[in-house]
Amino acid sequence: MTRKMKYSDLEKLFSILQSEGKADSLHFSDLSGAKGDAQELLARISQISALLGCQTDSELEALLSNAYPVSETLAAAKFNVADFNQFKLPIQEVVLGAGKSEGGSRKKTITLGGEKTMPYFFDAPMPNINRVTMDVFDMPVGLAKSVRSNYEDVLEDPAAWANKAVNEFGADMITIHLVSTDPAIKDTPAKEAAKTVEEILQAVNVPIVIGGSGNPQKDPEVLEKAAEVAEGERVLIASANLNMDYKRIGEAARKHGHVILSWTQMDINAQKELNRKLFRQCGIASDGLIMDPTTAALGYGLDYAYSNMERIRMSGLSGDAELAYPLSSGTTNAWGARESWLINSPQSQDSDWGDREYRGPIWEIITGMTLALAGNDLFMMMHPKAVQFLKEFTGMLGGSAVKTDVSEAAENKSNYDDWLTEVY
Repeated sequence: MTRKMKYSDLEKLFSILQSEGKADSLHFSDLSGAKGDAQELLARISQISALLGCQTDSELEALLSNAYPVSETLAAAKFNVADFNQFKLPIQEVVLGAGKSEGGSRKKTITLGGEKTMPYFFDAPMPNINRVTMDVFDMPVGLAKSVRSNYEDVLEDPAAWANKAVNEFGADMITIHLVSTDPAIKDTPAKEAAKTVEEILQAVNVPIVIGGSGNPQKDPEVLEKAAEVAEGERVLIASANLNMDYKRIGEAARKHGHVILSWTQMDINAQKELNRKLFRQCGIASDGLIMDPTTAALGYGLDYAYSNMERIRMSGLSGDAELAYPLSSGTTNAWGARESWLINSPQSQDSDWGDREYRGPIWEIITGMTLALAGNDLFMMMHPKAVQFLKEFTGMLGGSAVKTDVSEAAENKSNYDDWLTEVY
């Protein structure tokens, strides 16, 4: 009767023979060499098996005969956009701005959110592209030189500043920061600050964001008045947070038909708490909230900001209804990093940091690009070239070629205007 032996048994046999100095060890589990060598090896093993009175294992034959399959053509591959069943809840769509039919005067409105998966994946279409809102201040403020050079002619006129950002630099939206209302700066009355908001609304036809000074005592009054004068325009009120009278700000946004920015400091639990309070205590509608979980710039905790934002987005998609809302990033925080504006390192032993006219915009770009990959929808930015690059980058990843409307005058303004095309 013929006995069947597996090739693993043969391997053991050769190993034993080697240990006795009678043969070299043969290992079949990790074959290498030409296909002809494998066939020769198969013939040799078949002879040995016959001498031992054994049959060659079919598993070994299959292994050796297919050890080096050669395909004459590449396998066909096709990418299809399809729903990814792992995620249960789409991100809420939120519209900013209102046209005449909705009681406003905006010629353009913007929709954020609507995602069913993480950004730029083929799992599901990305229904609404990322947007950029450019910062405008109601008074001259300290700005990095490479930023200030773009706005020197409009620093004293917020309305002209806003107009330039939209018509020359391609801003999708405008953020007006009412910093002069801070009691420690000018203590501008809320009523007077509201006039600046009206001027901005008349100067541009895009949606706007209204921010205060950050003073927890003054901001509720300022944002309340600003919400009143902007009634019907569906602006983004920035912002409500747990360290001030969020209820007063949230109720003002709801009463006058605006969207509220829910701002927390890189804490997912605080974000859930504030969102819950804005919905339950202030009556904010499900399509009336955008989250700002705080942006830490490149080199200053960007990894924490990314992880927190990514976790919030994935939690929302996975079914946490309190977190399934669009995300906003204060990307301009990148200009708070000293590496973005200092001429050289304060440490004499450091290597050359390079030209800050390049370095500053790149700092803002990298901060924005990173958070775009975490799921951010709205970027608050300052440098025109950083805005242009980020919009083209996110447009490319989203499957569309986005070109910003940057005027010829703006293109010729600086000696550094060609840096973008050199690196992109």
